[in-house]
Amino acid sequence: MKYFKFLMLVLLSVVAISCTDDFDEINTSETGFTADEVSAKFFLTSAQVRLYAPDRFPYWRAHLIHSDRFAGHFTFGHNASWWSDGLSYSYNGGYTDATYNWLANHFGQIKGFADLTTVGGEFENQYMYAMAQIMKGLYFQMYTDTFGMVPYSEAGIDGILTPVYDAQKDIYKGIIAELDAAMATIGDAEKTGVGVDDAGSNDIYCGGDLQQWKRLANTLKLRIGMRALGSPGDDFASAAINSALSAPLLDESTGSVVMKKDFVISEWASASYGDMWHDFGTGGAANWTMGATLINTLKDSNDPRLAAYAIPAKGGSFAFTDDDSDPNFQQRLDFTIAALDASSADYTVTVNDNVTTLDVPAGQYIGQPTRTNGDTYPFMRYDMFSLPSGAVTHKRGTQVDAYPEIILTSAESYFLQAEAAVRGMGSGDANSLFQSGIREAMKLWNVSGDDYIANEDLADISVGTMDEKLEKIAIQRWLVSYTDGFEAWAVVRDTGYPAELAAGVSNPTIFELGTLNGAYPQRLRYGSNAQANPNYSAAISAQGPDEQATKLWFAQ
Repeated sequence: MKYFKFLMLVLLSVVAISCTDDFDEINTSETGFTADEVSAKFFLTSAQVRLYAPDRFPYWRAHLIHSDRFAGHFTFGHNASWWSDGLSYSYNGGYTDATYNWLANHFGQIKGFADLTTVGGEFENQYMYAMAQIMKGLYFQMYTDTFGMVPYSEAGIDGILTPVYDAQKDIYKGIIAELDAAMATIGDAEKTGVGVDDAGSNDIYCGGDLQQWKRLANTLKLRIGMRALGSPGDDFASAAINSALSAPLLDESTGSVVMKKDFVISEWASASYGDMWHDFGTGGAANWTMGATLINTLKDSNDPRLAAYAIPAKGGSFAFTDDDSDPNFQQRLDFTIAALDASSADYTVTVNDNVTTLDVPAGQYIGQPTRTNGDTYPFMRYDMFSLPSGAVTHKRGTQVDAYPEIILTSAESYFLQAEAAVRGMGSGDANSLFQSGIREAMKLWNVSGDDYIANEDLADISVGTMDEKLEKIAIQRWLVSYTDGFEAWAVVRDTGYPAELAAGVSNPTIFELGTLNGAYPQRLRYGSNAQANPNYSAAISAQGPDEQATKLWFAQ
């Protein structure tokens, strides 16, 4: 029976792709597939890919419109853009639904792989099942940190069509329990099996290396423990942290867990930033600029990642005419000039009657302020600001060294250990761990951090108050999460840093206050499909209003 089901799946897959000579050969073969030719590993890759690189529809809406911009890394709202940078700060059900549907539905792929590999499954394999448990942990951490209470304990259980929404505290505890079980199963094993049972290259996270999976699981456990620490009613974080610190974590010898992107397959199977960058015409209408908070942080600390993250602004001569149609013209012009000053930009100002001209030489890194409104839109000139680097906006089909999708980095592992040490947990030296994290972060973008560590205050936590040290760690975690907007956004909500992002905005002349009334977004609203579950009302009653401003448990 197992053989027959697998054969049907393979035949359906082949038919869906094309009618080829290979299909004819399969169709006429008297033997078909043998036992040593079938494995659950053939169902692994798709479950991995779409968690971090879904197709273009959610990649555009979930990543670019929401998390990357809430993280302060990217901005819209320049004068060539289709939107002001207030987009998504004012609730849009269609964009939220795209994010919710992608995340809510992806669990089915992970569960499918788990069902194949569990005890009694079609391709029972305890080590692949442990991988499925760890993938489930990665998934639910992202899912709950985006929406808060979500179905967890009853998710995917046969016969339960309307699962309960679990409290975030309980989801965290459940994830940690499953991570512990997975790590115990792996033990000292190195591979999932031999021959066709070796996940190998089908595993695009860890290449079939079970010990790397174990370190990934333990580092995720540490992340969740540190995120939960001090939240209301926390009764597990300290134990989880201490347990994680006593076991192997991602480090300089193992490197980070990242997913190399496939730029050959269709963007409707797996997308990248470059698909949006190049697919929506010319002139910058759908392109985005670099956030001022990110650019200024990198520039102010002489961070060598600046040239890897961004490219210099094109520059030019920018004329602003006060024709009396905008009563707040001068305030908005002053704001634009202040943004140049904040980026330490070189420029000249010329005033001729009612026309003010800003001449901004090319070749400078200048960030665009976050969350500007539609009235400020004409003052945010596209050529005035830096754009993402070519590694980020690569064009599909071109041979380039593009950024990998971040799963979990060795840099974050060190930063979490450094934070634990600052808080009096573990036995490591906080500053040494912190600087190891910076070196690992630089490796992701092929730059050296030695001069940065030797000379920059942002790279040193050997002195200062506890709060000052924690701020530097948080900012480094936020910096290393560039292109991982969901995690960068979570860092801001959890730590309050960078403070200028976490503070939100208050000036309606310049900024889009939106449905948040200026507050920093703390979550996404549930998608419209969630409301069909009768347990939705109980979740709202327990967690708070279904609004972007409602703080999640970990951020309280």
